[in-house]
Amino acid sequence: MKLDYDLVCLSHLRWDFVYQRPHHLVSRFARSTRVFFVEESLPLDSADEQPRLDLSKRDGGPIVVVPRVPDGVSVAESERIQAKLLSELFVTARIGAHVLWYYTPMALGITSELPPPLATVYDCMDELSAFQDAPPALLLRERQLFRRADLVFTGGQSLYEAKRDKHPSAHLFPSSVEVDHFNAARQPQSEPEDQAQIGYPRLGFFGVLDERFDAGLLAAVADLRPTWQFVLLGPVAKIEPASLPRRDNIHYLGPKAYRDLPRYLAGWDVALIPFARNAATRYISPTKTPEYLAAGCPVVSTSIRDVVEPYGRLGLARIADTPSHFVAAAEACLAEDRTELCARADAFLASSSWDATWSAMVALVDSAIEGGLDRSAAEKLRLVGTVRA
Repeated sequence: MKLDYDLVCLSHLRWDFVYQRPHHLVSRFARSTRVFFVEESLPLDSADEQPRLDLSKRDGGPIVVVPRVPDGVSVAESERIQAKLLSELFVTARIGAHVLWYYTPMALGITSELPPPLATVYDCMDELSAFQDAPPALLLRERQLFRRADLVFTGGQSLYEAKRDKHPSAHLFPSSVEVDHFNAARQPQSEPEDQAQIGYPRLGFFGVLDERFDAGLLAAVADLRPTWQFVLLGPVAKIEPASLPRRDNIHYLGPKAYRDLPRYLAGWDVALIPFARNAATRYISPTKTPEYLAAGCPVVSTSIRDVVEPYGRLGLARIADTPSHFVAAAEACLAEDRTELCARADAFLASSSWDATWSAMVALVDSAIEGGLDRSAAEKLRLVGTVRA
């Protein structure tokens, strides 16, 4: 499918960070049109450098755009500089017809000088205002974005319920999965070197280790079952690494490429979602839930609402919040028949794919563009009629 517009995506996440929802969707857009993935700004390397945009093309992906601004300038000045740089990019890259796709409302401060888009989309994947170190202006900017957006997409049921009354065209698009990618974990294969020497049973987690991660729960469970081995993949962000529990049976293997995750999952007996129950996790819908299931791993999670419903209700994940209950749930997973679990998981995941999600989103964007063009034509006719009268 060839799209008749460029996509300009404004993101709080960096392209080279953990592979998440924006990566799945933006990569699919990049197969059909030019995509400019605009990240949050970084400071210049030295005081005598001029503000600039660093552009780099990713194979099969977007053009990543990183604004570089002087260190120490005010937020207002930084936004003014970035707005000017983006306006210049529109000229030099010959960006004409385009769609603006926001992941963060804070990007409104750098898009004020851009030409009018064909459509504006707010893909709300998290309640960013509840995250640690959230900008004070975020809620105000979100209200402004709701007024400007033609479409609002949400990344989970609980988030949809929180946002649907704030915009007339809000749509639920929960976490999807690349089934074939994670199904590879069900096949016999060689172990990654850094996991090969770890004993069994193995209980694993992949994702960002931040304020959403329940480090206390992990420590307690590891102490209750010292012969179990806990494998954690992913970067540490917004918390001190020293705050994470250290035990002989807890193994931090660091960030891993998305392409390599199935090799690690192939060696796990149980997959974990040990998230804390706090403001930062109230509205999350972990993409890892269907990914774990596609890999054939039994799942134990704390009572994150979008895991409880539907995965807990359907028996696709066990829910536990206390260390003793978490251990009991993991023991039930270790005794479970994976063949039967995989059959039920496959039936559920058959209707969930990023390709289908992306196609449905594009259809809504096309409708919004057509509606905008119709409104524009009607407005021109009204003005002509007023002049003639």
